[in-house]
Amino acid sequence: MNPQRPAVTRLADSVASELEKRILEGSLKPGDRLPSERALALELGVSRPSLREAMQQLVSKGLLSTRHGGGTYVTDRLEAHFVDPWQGMLKANPMLHRDLLEVRQMLESQAAALAADRATDLDISRLDAAHAALEASYERDDLTHCIETDVAFHQAVAEASHNALIGHLTASLMRVIRGHVSNNLVHLHARPQRWNQLRAQHRAIWQAIREHKPQEAALAASEHIEFVRQSIEDKVLDEARRSSALRRLGDVPAN
Repeated sequence: MNPQRPAVTRLADSVASELEKRILEGSLKPGDRLPSERALALELGVSRPSLREAMQQLVSKGLLSTRHGGGTYVTDRLEAHFVDPWQGMLKANPMLHRDLLEVRQMLESQAAALAADRATDLDISRLDAAHAALEASYERDDLTHCIETDVAFHQAVAEASHNALIGHLTASLMRVIRGHVSNNLVHLHARPQRWNQLRAQHRAIWQAIREHKPQEAALAASEHIEFVRQSIEDKVLDEARRSSALRRLGDVPAN
């Protein structure tokens, strides 16, 4: 009997694997438009028919979508199936906020530790840029931009961990709680001392990662989420006290 010959990997399959890897690692993100067929074929060193076949494989998997005359885009399939049901349940069950914060604390402390251990020079440069953008938002006292750069900073940390699941889970989780993050930042912004504490916490995470100190990075990230949890509890108490005071004044009907 002839020994079984190993299967030969088809070129289109290799190209599909390369594009899938880029989606998994986050270098191609949901909503990103792929380069033109000609440019991408040249970059990958393959023929355009092989590239088309590879892209069709990923369209079939739901990772890419094509728009007639509008190019090919990365879908949000890796996030949407997590995000969609949880956003609705979060509105209906406020106690889930606490559970989500516990998950976020575990995820972000591990992400920070791994980033401190694994981050390359390129990762550090990207993290530096994300932190600089966040600092610029603080300096300008631009709350809207601060919300955007806060989310981007935490995502940069997650992707510097070089763990594909952490990167995608963090992106999904931040989408679920984006409104929740926004409301908390508004609450903290009205309290300068606590706002400065928040700024210092981001700086501590950034410094520990760029100095490659995993334990310090994990602790800084964990303490940051604990601060966020306490801030949310304080916000709920403040709102309850305000409602109580208004009722005593007769400005709102009693429940």
